Amino acid sequence: MLKTLQVLLRFVCFWLIFFFIDRSIFLIFFSDKLAVSPHEVVSTYVNGLRLDFSTAVYISAIPLLIYIVLWLFPRLKLSTSVPRAYVYITISLITLISVINLNIYREWGSKVNYRAFQLAFSSPNEAFASAASSPLFLSVLIAVLMIFIGIWLSKRIIQFTLPDVMMTLWVKVLSALLFITMAGLIIRGGWQLAPINPSMAYFSNKPILNHAAVNTHWNLLHDWLKKSAGDNPYKYFPQHKANALVHQLYAGKGEKSIFLLTTQRPNVVLIILESFTADIIESLGGEKGITPGIDKLVRSGVLFTNIYASGDRTDKGLTAILSGFPSQAIRSIVKENNKHEKLPAIAADLQQTGYYTSFFYGGESEFSNMKSYILSHGFDNLVDQNSFKAADKNSKWGTHDHIVFKRQLTDLSKHQQPFFSTLLTLSNHEPFELPGNPHYPGPAVENKFRSTAFYTDSVLHNYIEKAKQTPWYNNTLFIIVADHGHRLPGNKYESFNPGRYRIPLIFFGNVIKEEFRGKKLNKIGSQTDIATTLLSQLNISSEKYKWGQNLLNTSKEFAFFNWDNGFGIVTPEQSTSFDNVGKHVIYRRKENYSKNDSLVNMGKAYMQSVFQQYINY
Repeated sequence: MLKTLQVLLRFVCFWLIFFFIDRSIFLIFFSDKLAVSPHEVVSTYVNGLRLDFSTAVYISAIPLLIYIVLWLFPRLKLSTSVPRAYVYITISLITLISVINLNIYREWGSKVNYRAFQLAFSSPNEAFASAASSPLFLSVLIAVLMIFIGIWLSKRIIQFTLPDVMMTLWVKVLSALLFITMAGLIIRGGWQLAPINPSMAYFSNKPILNHAAVNTHWNLLHDWLKKSAGDNPYKYFPQHKANALVHQLYAGKGEKSIFLLTTQRPNVVLIILESFTADIIESLGGEKGITPGIDKLVRSGVLFTNIYASGDRTDKGLTAILSGFPSQAIRSIVKENNKHEKLPAIAADLQQTGYYTSFFYGGESEFSNMKSYILSHGFDNLVDQNSFKAADKNSKWGTHDHIVFKRQLTDLSKHQQPFFSTLLTLSNHEPFELPGNPHYPGPAVENKFRSTAFYTDSVLHNYIEKAKQTPWYNNTLFIIVADHGHRLPGNKYESFNPGRYRIPLIFFGNVIKEEFRGKKLNKIGSQTDIATTLLSQLNISSEKYKWGQNLLNTSKEFAFFNWDNGFGIVTPEQSTSFDNVGKHVIYRRKENYSKNDSLVNMGKAYMQSVFQQYINY
């Protein structure tokens, strides 16, 4: 068994060495862009190892299965020319992809992906034209060297013959199952909650270092399997007509704004509450007693009473809030580095004006590829569960909210001002674990949800009270919003019901002018409006946020939301939801509204245009 394991380890080891060479060529090729320290360069290799291992085992899967069959059935014979041919062909394919990647990255600033091959197959003339400026001689030279070195190394590292092993059949079967299990675990990236994704390799706020760390071939396979750049499944109109309909929704978006703040350069603390649906907030007509802390803040802040989440997942809420980009229903742009890196972001804009930026989260920042999004969009510092002691990781999701709030409060007192800091909570999430006794006892999931919401609210209240004792508090704007709504605690909303997406949005702090404290603004809006509204208050251009409106001016009132393969739109006159599978309206707030068809068409145009922009990125 050990001899067989040695054969497999040598096979995997070869590919790890080959990926080391591949990454080195990438770094050398783009050395003019690398104004970094030797330590950062070394970190690209270290942080890329998990994806390298996963890719190496992917490539080794076919030989592993063949070796197992030969091992279990020793009478079967296989010429060594077969595994040699597999290795040499794979070396050649990987080399070809690597060389293509160098030229794609030079032009696009992103690694080779499904979209690049789709362009080559669907529009070969355009693809060849795009490649015309590539350094042909250098590309060919790199390819020849990589293939030569790869074949030379393979002959010295890989053992192409399977050793004779004297074992009983049942020991061989158990060993084979062990090898397959180990391979599956390495491909997945480990036992952790989130399966392996590009965020596992991200470690820097310098994009090229992260791109160097991500294994080119794993990234391509991941993107290809998802076919993320496929046809638009929401094609209802010619695109020019869809654009015209969407334009109508944003007519007058720049007119007359109310200014709430006493200063244009406050500190900004953005608190994103996990699953805080409007139904648990009394000030929004929700149940009494669950969020007394938030209700107290409302009395001295500004409450937006008709705000809707863009989607139904945290990753979609993040890009809607921080980048003003709507949810894409069946896709999530945050999971695709080459796309999300093209989005604007509040942190990046504020960073450019002198703000120190930070992001706090008690869970795995790699979950849903959030880490790569955070590090790519202007955050100077990321604090996640890896920043806390093992004893503090007492939740399935990581570190409970009270510890994370405490850490942020400590760190903010050390930061330069002005600062922009985002905190994403996690305790109010399935399975609704608590660090103490529940406020609403009992096994019912509804009460578990109420209890974790009550806990997070109490932690938020204590955090604000302690923040009031800091020297930076008087110059700080707090923005409190949910990442998405929830079916709980009432269990009364299906995924298509607008009520499921209604969430709180509160502006709070001593920088709010006295005349606005305690005000409730009933204008209908969305998470995608937060970036535009905030930047407008700070007198910073929000032109890049084409899907956002200023909630404090006279723009039209509407909110758009979607779920898996369906979408809805809310206006003061009507709310409606459309099922894209059945191709019919499945919800209307008013049955006899005269402009139902017009509103549905607006929703269709919006969904089509959002998804088309996602594809185009």
